Amino acid sequence: MGRITEDLIRRNAEHNDSEIFSLEELSLHQQEIERLENVDKWCQDLKILYLQNNLIAKIENISRLKKLQYLNLALNNIEKIENLEGCEGLEKLDLTVNFVGALSSIKILRHNINLKEIFLMGNPCADFEGYREFVVATLPQLQRLDGKEIERSERIKALQNYPVIEEKIREQETAYCLKRSKEKEEAERKLQEEEKKEKWKENKSNPGFDGRWYTDINNTIPYSVLQRNEKELPEIEENKVNKKTPDELEKEFWEKPTLFSPESRLETHRYLEKQRKDKEKSSDKTKKEKPPRTLITADGRVLNINEPKLDFSLKDDEENNQIVLDLAVYRFMDTSLMDVNVQPTSVRVMVKGKPFQVVLPAEVKPDSSSAKRSQTTGHLVVTMPKVGEVIVANRKARTPEKNNEKNKLQQKKRSKQIEKLEVDPSKYSFPDVTNIVQEKKTASRKIKAKSPVVPCAEDSDFEDNPEVPPLI
Repeated sequence: MGRITEDLIRRNAEHNDSEIFSLEELSLHQQEIERLENVDKWCQDLKILYLQNNLIAKIENISRLKKLQYLNLALNNIEKIENLEGCEGLEKLDLTVNFVGALSSIKILRHNINLKEIFLMGNPCADFEGYREFVVATLPQLQRLDGKEIERSERIKALQNYPVIEEKIREQETAYCLKRSKEKEEAERKLQEEEKKEKWKENKSNPGFDGRWYTDINNTIPYSVLQRNEKELPEIEENKVNKKTPDELEKEFWEKPTLFSPESRLETHRYLEKQRKDKEKSSDKTKKEKPPRTLITADGRVLNINEPKLDFSLKDDEENNQIVLDLAVYRFMDTSLMDVNVQPTSVRVMVKGKPFQVVLPAEVKPDSSSAKRSQTTGHLVVTMPKVGEVIVANRKARTPEKNNEKNKLQQKKRSKQIEKLEVDPSKYSFPDVTNIVQEKKTASRKIKAKSPVVPCAEDSDFEDNPEVPPLI
């Protein structure tokens, strides 16, 4: 059964940053609450309080709520209106579908001068003859009853007939009280029978119906016990024959006619609670434990795993000679829920028990690695410096110092030797380049113009023509 605790109120006060001392509106409906408590101590500034659909049997512990304006107690087990005198600011009261039979208890609401509206539909008192006239005449400050506005003429008429109506209401109340007392006795009797049946079922599973161990059944069991067992055996056999399936039993329970009373509501609640517990037990039995996830194979090979399903990036920072893992963990997750384990060839991060593992592209130094969280994004950043020398199995590692010395010696030898190009004149013949071009002749050499050819008189074919001009 539910109780009003500080944790419950804080969980329902998220709209007020989980602060309960300054809370003005609180909703605690459908919480299986049986008793109204602690609200007037922790939430004295409340103006609206929702408590519908619970198992509250009595109005109590709310008299300190001076600022309370609206109280909703619909669908509960309340049989009497009481302890509301201290709620000075109460304007609206909802008691729909309860078990209020003492209608005269409404007189205490005369002190609530600000009360304007009340709901009593679905209560036994709403079936009384003269119910509406009695409420209207008793509460002069009331403006609406069961959602219907009270007219002035209706109030005047109710006040005129008030003495007669009050007498009728008292008679009907006494009759209802007698009826309720019988219902309570019947409910107690049924409850005791159910308890006996449950005890008998528990004893049935024990060794012997009397709960004792016997080494020799034929010799040590008393005769009286044997007689009693013989009488009970036929009943047990009949139960075995008439054994019903769970579905049939459930159908029988819901179809069984019952009175609408606080006891029947509690019985229904117990039945549902029992069903829920049985389902939890059966689910626990059938629930199989998951085998542990394999992180490293039998041959020593590391597997890549991302069970939390987080985004990540793995960067090889060659400038700083390191590998950086950026894991996008949840921003508001507590760092204590993470565990980082860096190995020479892999890194593993446990996020709320779920493993994230990745194989590294190069060997790193676990002792020099560091893990930090970003203050803006909340990401987990793991920095892993690389190892200078890579250790290879079944191979001799060469020391870098000897290699450097050999390289230096070879460079010195090469620098001392002078390389020359030699040609064998017997195999190859090259022209003498120096004799091809004469530098002196070419330097003094000038281009001379050719002298014109003048014909001589001694030539036999020469004819001097005076008309032809001389050649210059």
